[in-house]
Amino acid sequence: MNCSARRLLITGRPGVGKSTLFSRLVGEIRRLGCRVGGIAAPEARSPGGRRVGFYIVDLASGERAWLAQVGTGRGPRVGRYTVLVDSAERLGVRALRRALEDADVVAIDEVGPMELAAPRLREAILEAARAAKPLLAVVHARLAWRDPAAYRALASNSKIVEVTLENRGLLASRAPELAGWLVDGGRCCGHGGEGAHLDT
Repeated sequence: MNCSARRLLITGRPGVGKSTLFSRLVGEIRRLGCRVGGIAAPEARSPGGRRVGFYIVDLASGERAWLAQVGTGRGPRVGRYTVLVDSAERLGVRALRRALEDADVVAIDEVGPMELAAPRLREAILEAARAAKPLLAVVHARLAWRDPAAYRALASNSKIVEVTLENRGLLASRAPELAGWLVDGGRCCGHGGEGAHLDT
């Protein structure tokens, strides 16, 4: 589908519910009949419940690989995690390029220090940010400070929703409305705003 792209960014402090809203929006977009591709980065936990790292998941196929693990081998460090660059790039770049070719909406959860530490994955994320295709992305709360160039590419012409403890319930209830706006009511295209915040 050849159309101008609407773009929706979700931001907020860690643990506030950004990924929950993202998942809800992906479900609503699919309910409207639009194909969603891209990546997510869910936590990986041990049988005892301890967080041991993060996966990277292809949203279209469900395939997963390691994004980062606690203290594993060589690679960029983000806090106590080591980014597994080869694994992250192999799956993540393929998933994003497939989304740019085949999906109606590119979705990324999240754009943060771990994802951006893998150079080819960072470039694929920026390619998605520059593409004329609807984009749904969760961005790290400090992305503008950590990687100003990446933030500018994503925020340009985007609607921005900040999730807080106070508004997350309201945003969840508005998920059908937000998804409908992003995909132009199921046509998966439209014109975005100029970096404006949606009223919440």
